[in-house]
Amino acid sequence: MNKFISGRIKSVDYAIKGAYLLLKTEHSIITQALVGLLFIFLGFYFHINRIEWILQLFAIGLVLSVESLNTGIEKLCDFVHPDHHNKIGFIKDISAGAVTFAVSFSLIITLLIYYPYLF
Repeated sequence: MNKFISGRIKSVDYAIKGAYLLLKTEHSIITQALVGLLFIFLGFYFHINRIEWILQLFAIGLVLSVESLNTGIEKLCDFVHPDHHNKIGFIKDISAGAVTFAVSFSLIITLLIYYPYLF
């Protein structure tokens, strides 16, 4: 039982370290986190309702999560094959495409939330 608990504590420690490294070193994560903070501020400013908060926080978390996975995939690809390679490029493009989906649908959610408050 003690190994189980200490293992979970180590897992949380690694996860926090990973989030910190992403926020410290990756410009795309930093930018998207700042945009997320902007929309959190806007949520307070416009007094969005509970469901809108849930949708907004889900969208922010989705974008940051998918971008983080994309960064991990790109780092792994660069480690495995540092030189340009068509198959590695294809993998990276697909990974970036996943971010595009997350950002696109998050923008739609954002428009649905804020349009009534703005117009």
